[in-house]
Amino acid sequence: SFAYFTIKDRLPQILTKVIDTLHRHKNEFFEEHGEKGVEAEKRAISFLSKLRNELQTDKPVTLLEDELPDAALWNEYLDYQRNLSNGGEPSWFQSPWLYVECYMYRRIQAALAHNPPIDNFDVFKEGKAQNFFESQEAVIALCTYFQELIKNIKDLEEKQVQEELFKLLQVSLWGNKCDLSFSAGETSSQKSSPLQSLENLIPFILVNDMERLWSLLVNAKKRNTEKSNVRVDIVLDNAGFELVSDFVLADFLLLSKLADEVHFHGKSIPWYVSDTTKHDFNWTIKQLQSANHMWMSRCGINWEGNLKKGVWVYHDHMFWTLPHDFSSMAEVAPDLYADLQKSNLLLFKGDLNYRKLTGDRKWEYTVPFHQALNRFHPAPLCSLRTLKSDTQVGLKPGQGEQIQASEPEWMVSGKYGIVQFDAAL
Repeated sequence: SFAYFTIKDRLPQILTKVIDTLHRHKNEFFEEHGEKGVEAEKRAISFLSKLRNELQTDKPVTLLEDELPDAALWNEYLDYQRNLSNGGEPSWFQSPWLYVECYMYRRIQAALAHNPPIDNFDVFKEGKAQNFFESQEAVIALCTYFQELIKNIKDLEEKQVQEELFKLLQVSLWGNKCDLSFSAGETSSQKSSPLQSLENLIPFILVNDMERLWSLLVNAKKRNTEKSNVRVDIVLDNAGFELVSDFVLADFLLLSKLADEVHFHGKSIPWYVSDTTKHDFNWTIKQLQSANHMWMSRCGINWEGNLKKGVWVYHDHMFWTLPHDFSSMAEVAPDLYADLQKSNLLLFKGDLNYRKLTGDRKWEYTVPFHQALNRFHPAPLCSLRTLKSDTQVGLKPGQGEQIQASEPEWMVSGKYGIVQFDAAL
């Protein structure tokens, strides 16, 4: 299975890169923290080398021993996995893929948390920054397009607003291709602006519910009284170009008055190589602000303004970096679930969020999305995802089989995408 290759090849590669990154920063740790920094680096590397060995030799998954606030929840989840395997010890190759993959990233975090003074070091930060800088041309093209668009946004007719929304949804969808956990940290930046190729990419959107999204937003706007704001939440995926495309979409929702506030949800710890943390979120806006390109810096300045005005809000609840799928959210993180219930629309970016929405099961392709969500319905929601793992629901009869016949790798190549919507009950 694809899961097997991920655990066997991709995860050890990622761990090797993390060890290498720490090793390369040895001098920096020494300059900042003296011998303490170097000792901490050695201990972290030894912890991670041991972790890589456990993974490659299919050792049992062990309890977390750090003091981080989520450790107890992780350890309860291991007990739950033990019960599923009738008291057997869950191991790296004999456990659900979603669980052990998340567990590896949590153990990377533990390696640093155990070892102050380097405990705040993000081992993936360099890769994320490199991805951003390598995508400069695409970022410039998108910012330029957006700034031209909003000059006359007040004069757009409803049909034109709809067309622009659909364009920016697609840019945000295809921006999801740049995923460093998928390429085991190899460069996968957005070299050219996806705006030019949107027409050609339409046939690769297997489920396209953009019309449903549009009518939801338009109706929310019509029902909207002075008292109630229309709120859209974006559960983020990758930093870099994808994050910029999410910012553009979020700002367009505000400026076209389809939404009054946008809430972003990032990761509270470095996660899946390229996922957005609070640092990445703020860093990206700062980079844009200080860019020597007029439209890039204009975007950065406006987006900093959105945060100051409170029409953009950033959150990072620890639930997003737990192993649970989202059907457990109401029980495991009732505060987060209650917050999401205040939203008019939840946009879930990327493949990992889709796996967690659908429980990462081997569904029949035609199973309705609503059913696969397994009672996770805080608010109307939509997944914007390019396919990079072998789970997919909500297809038409025969659709999956037809692609499978000519493209065996279609579910994991990142070539296909979905804009898949579910209205809450």
